[in-house]
Amino acid sequence: MNGTDLDLLVLGSGVAGLSAAVRAAEVHGLRTGVVTKGGLDLATTRWAQGGVAAALSGDPEEIDLHLADTLAAGAGLCDVDAVRVLVDEGPRRVEELIALGAEFDRDESGNLELAREGGHSVPRIVHAGGAATGAEIERALVAAVRETAAVVREHTFVLDLLVEDGRCHGARIVEPTGEVRDLRARHVLLATGGAGQLYAVTTNPRLATGDGVAMALRAGVAVADLEFFQFHPTALHHPLMPRPLLSEALRGHGALLRDQDGERFVDELQPRDVVSRAILARMDETGAEHVWLDATGLDHFDVRFPTIASELRAAGFDPTVDWLPVAPAAHHQCGGVVTDLDGATSLPGLWAAGETACSGVHGANRLASNSLLEGMVFGPRAVEAIAGGATGPRASGAMRAVLGNGDDDLVIGGLELRVAEVLEGVLGTASADPASADPASADPASADDLRHELQAAMSDGAGVLRDERRLGECAQVVEGLRASLPAGILALTLTMFLRAFVADVFIHGTGGARYDVLGDALTEAAQRELDEIIGKARQLADCVLHGLRGTGKNAVEDAIRLEGQVRILCKRGEQGHIERLQRGECTIDRGIVYVEVLALIEAIVRHLGNIATRTATATSDVN
Repeated sequence: MNGTDLDLLVLGSGVAGLSAAVRAAEVHGLRTGVVTKGGLDLATTRWAQGGVAAALSGDPEEIDLHLADTLAAGAGLCDVDAVRVLVDEGPRRVEELIALGAEFDRDESGNLELAREGGHSVPRIVHAGGAATGAEIERALVAAVRETAAVVREHTFVLDLLVEDGRCHGARIVEPTGEVRDLRARHVLLATGGAGQLYAVTTNPRLATGDGVAMALRAGVAVADLEFFQFHPTALHHPLMPRPLLSEALRGHGALLRDQDGERFVDELQPRDVVSRAILARMDETGAEHVWLDATGLDHFDVRFPTIASELRAAGFDPTVDWLPVAPAAHHQCGGVVTDLDGATSLPGLWAAGETACSGVHGANRLASNSLLEGMVFGPRAVEAIAGGATGPRASGAMRAVLGNGDDDLVIGGLELRVAEVLEGVLGTASADPASADPASADPASADDLRHELQAAMSDGAGVLRDERRLGECAQVVEGLRASLPAGILALTLTMFLRAFVADVFIHGTGGARYDVLGDALTEAAQRELDEIIGKARQLADCVLHGLRGTGKNAVEDAIRLEGQVRILCKRGEQGHIERLQRGECTIDRGIVYVEVLALIEAIVRHLGNIATRTATATSDVN
């Protein structure tokens, strides 16, 4: 294909990508292409069991209750406006899916059956085949896409985004034949799913490797909340991988969690993060490798949950008489590529939806059965924005943290894009390195070894239970693996490494003492500037904590003042970097490190300032 052949190129074939593709082609007549790494019907959506959460009655009080449950599950870190969009538009999207041909379970009167899951205050989950909801949704959407999409590329790997003149113009792909070619489009939607394969134990299929977020990072696109990875409490403890998921719906119907002594130890219908931590804590206490899910009291198990029953019997369990061994498994990526409420990213022409995106709906923990809903809502919203002529992101949803609310809109987003341009100058085009590599030259055994070591380190150190020791040990393993990678791949991991570095500085307060991990990447002048910036930023963090605790006089006011000082220092640092480049005191590739660190510190400081401002407002309201 030559030129801009497509109006919209969708990367990924889960519920978000397919919903968007159908709407783009069928409703708006856009020439739409879909590229997927596996078969069109083999995305992670296919494995989703529980269902879709939605207040189908349309009753405003029930919709508000869905919003409240979502906010509670997100541990106070959801974007309220994003959640409002989700719960308000969700019922309509479910009805549209039914009209498309999706068949959900109904009672004898023909009404939709509604289940209750953990974190939900009332039954509101529509489901199909008992616990085969994702497969049914995928079936209906795939059929529609095959009829309407102009281009479908299955078993096709996306190497990178095509970025020219500060805009996304398509993607570079590898065909099943091994041929590398460009697919060009006016708009690209990232809907590539999550990254469960980072962990040794996951419910995600092998295709869930975080490709979309990686591509976005290489293009300098803003990402957020990647530390918030949800672990499903009840994955079957069994050598099968991905781990068979024992749906939330089982506990919603009365299944109980028991320890090795047969005792209940947690309210089974708490949000997933609460239940997962309780399970891991009990496993640590007892030295057990799992706990038990007791579903023996459920009537008509095989009728209600035929898919789960079949999987369990294939694994050697009879759910009507056996307690089932379960343990948490990596399940859902809550953060991702930052978007506004229409799916626009910080890179013009690039959109994101579903598990790849961070719109703000999930906060620190996703409410059960909100994932399919998210894709059904935000995939089509991106299409509506595209069809309506949107040219860039708005300061809404999670994008507010990137764009800001004042005259400095686009500062952070623009900075990240400049970093990407510098990277391109050092490495060649973002996709040149992977595209030029000979796939046949790769050592599969070596790649498998590296992957398994990474997965083990992530599971041990960055799993459900995290502390300084575990995170530190995980970081050491990751750093060792980084040193083992080919040079081109090493360069492309720079942003992730820097994020870890900045987090380490703020968490541990080690300041300049840890700059040695960056080798000679920083000049002495840059180190002095960072010493001052990080010192002020840590003062800011301390003031915010005192303000939240009510233990420091004028702490909130000091925090707001310090935020302004740090942001001024960051701007001065950026100008100093430019001057050093002009004088030849700093090379471009070394400057990447410094500018990226500045961008990340500024983002952290902005968040701290927002907390301080909200604390001041809350205090004023109380007084």
